Amino acid sequence: MDIPKTADAVIIGGGVMGASTAYHLALKGCKKVVLLERDPLFGQEATGKCAGGIRYQFATEINIRLSLLSLPMLDRYEEELGQAIDLRRCGYLFLLTREEDVRAFRASLALQHRLGVMTEWLKGEEVRSRLPLMEIEDVLGATWNPQDGLVDPNSIVQGYIVGAKRLEAKCLTDVEVIGITLKKGSIHGVQTRQGEIETPIVVNAAGPWAAQIGNMIGVDIPVVPIRRQIAVTTPISQLPPHFPFVIDFAKNLYFHREGPSILTGMSNLNEPPSFNQEVDRDWEFEHFDAAMERMPLLENVGISSRWAGLYEVTPDAHPILGKVPEVDGFYCINGFSGHGLMHGPICGLLLAEEIIDGKAHTLDITALRLSRFREGKLIQEYNVV
Repeated sequence: MDIPKTADAVIIGGGVMGASTAYHLALKGCKKVVLLERDPLFGQEATGKCAGGIRYQFATEINIRLSLLSLPMLDRYEEELGQAIDLRRCGYLFLLTREEDVRAFRASLALQHRLGVMTEWLKGEEVRSRLPLMEIEDVLGATWNPQDGLVDPNSIVQGYIVGAKRLEAKCLTDVEVIGITLKKGSIHGVQTRQGEIETPIVVNAAGPWAAQIGNMIGVDIPVVPIRRQIAVTTPISQLPPHFPFVIDFAKNLYFHREGPSILTGMSNLNEPPSFNQEVDRDWEFEHFDAAMERMPLLENVGISSRWAGLYEVTPDAHPILGKVPEVDGFYCINGFSGHGLMHGPICGLLLAEEIIDGKAHTLDITALRLSRFREGKLIQEYNVV
């Protein structure tokens, strides 16, 4: 494969973040954008293995504002990019069984209302009437937003890739980055197995592998890979057509409709950081014990598919977005901690603004700088699944 010798910007990683950044950079007039993906296909790692959820329900102002900007971009996606993304506004229900969670979610509900997100509070009996197929007698209350929902991750990636190519960006697969060259403390080029690309700008969009890219130039990026796994059941005839995205918050357990079936996952909070993407069958047994306790009809179905993927997790469950002052020309769009797909559209635009205009102006992203970790300015997200 012939790769270009020079570029105005090189993006490392072809998931939703890299694809969105490539598209928005090209849209803003960056002439020689090069996106490099080491796998044979775009979006097959963290993006392609996620559950596809999109939501407004967060506990910090910056995450809520990202959703307020990004989710409407998904509403306009097919019109803008000509790509259907299977957008479904099924709503999210966060089921709360602990008093401390009730207090925390009531506080985040107030914050969401202040920012214009009209999430509703439901009492326990209201939740039980909405979910007759579930055993939820211990639920104290829930938050519900009918504008939350689901999209197809691969369609979003492909839409941005096709859009970027239409704007003359070069989007290449099977190209692994093996080094980054500096000159006088600034980005000078990217080394691949097929040769070097001279460039003044590198965007780290490597997802769970973000820290490895940082290590190439001595920049510590506090992102660790954490395995999460999902299973899809065989068809369930009793499943109502408008079954919502249900999250049992205390158990880190979730369910949503996937065609005629249920897609379900449960986060193992004791999972050590690793790049292991094999399905843990022992954890699957624990997951399905908990799932069947909540939804007894799952006792009578099988599993049609199962897979594991990686979250890219930061210490405060917020992304790292923007320029890295230690190395001129180096930018990060990493660490979305399980909610990257939904924020990919706006974050690609914000990073393009930062690169082309010198500063993101659609939203102030100062709180998401890499420097917050050494400055002790972490912003903890409570609503993590």
